[in-house]
Amino acid sequence: MNVSRVSVQTNTPSGTTNTYLLGSDSALLIDPAARNDALDAAIAAHSVDHIAVTHHHPDHIGAVHEYAIETGATVWAKHGRERSFKSATGIAPDRTFRGGTAIEIGSERIHVLEIPGHTPEHVGFVGNDGVQTRLLVGDLAVATGSVAVGAPEGDMRAYLGSLRRVHARAPDVLDPGHGPVITTPRTTIRELIDRRLDREQHVLTAVELGASTVSEITDAAYEKDISSVRSLAEATVKAHIEKLAVEQKVKWDGTHASFDRPREDDLFSIEEKTRYGR
Repeated sequence: MNVSRVSVQTNTPSGTTNTYLLGSDSALLIDPAARNDALDAAIAAHSVDHIAVTHHHPDHIGAVHEYAIETGATVWAKHGRERSFKSATGIAPDRTFRGGTAIEIGSERIHVLEIPGHTPEHVGFVGNDGVQTRLLVGDLAVATGSVAVGAPEGDMRAYLGSLRRVHARAPDVLDPGHGPVITTPRTTIRELIDRRLDREQHVLTAVELGASTVSEITDAAYEKDISSVRSLAEATVKAHIEKLAVEQKVKWDGTHASFDRPREDDLFSIEEKTRYGR
């Protein structure tokens, strides 16, 4: 599987989004975020038979409609997300995929991997270039820093689960939606997980100490100046609170969080309960 990457200018913190062409003569176009001369040239050098996206954010789907019309390619969307795909791209999908679906490009197959969390419909695409297993991960991972997982769209539990799933698969290379290729996938993913869990601990500690609203918890959970990214930080904190609430570590009514202290019985281990006849 030949992998071609073209970076196009988008309105994102990184400033660009990576668009990919998988295949040689026949190709799958993934995340055509916007048009530029380099991408036009890359597409002209291939027979683009299929178009798909990792998720529906504007910085990943901006040129889907134009390239679909020009190439006549089969347009794919995640099963059950056809309506939101059409709303985002302006074009209805021709076919749908699920996790495990194989998209055939010539004699090769690209498999879909469900990796939700950044968005509910988020997927990756798995292939092999003859030497290495490569996984296009969209906004699941970046080489440095982190990606946004903010409520209400982002699901922190699902995101961490997706990171662990990819870590267990141990691909050789991750091709991200933004930034350089990730050549140390397991190390990078472990760092992303650790960073999220560290932030989660700050959020939990803030609630334990009495912070209640998203704004109060955000103030307590971040030690640096976040004024320029305040809304994103609050969305991230809310996603952490929702995860902690599902895990019954905090109580959350949608507006206020409180520390869900364990019952007396929960303070005793099974061994202690047996020893003391509880």
